[in-house]
Amino acid sequence: MKKMKSKKASMKKKAKKMPKVKAKGKVKKVMHEFKEGELHSGSKMGPMVTNPKQAVAIALSEARKSKRKKPKK
Repeated sequence: MKKMKSKKASMKKKAKKMPKVKAKGKVKKVMHEFKEGELHSGSKMGPMVTNPKQAVAIALSEARKSKRKKPKK
């Protein structure tokens, strides 16, 4: 008897999301700042970021913020 593939197994393959172009560029920019030692958490006066995972989290957060639509006046 042949095994039938379930719908869930085939759906998982399609569910992979590709990173967005804007987010990719933001991560590149922020990682460059991190490697140069110029990346701060919060404002420019905040503490320096020492963990690369924290730098990626900051980049993705900034990418989400830039994606939001601003209300029209």
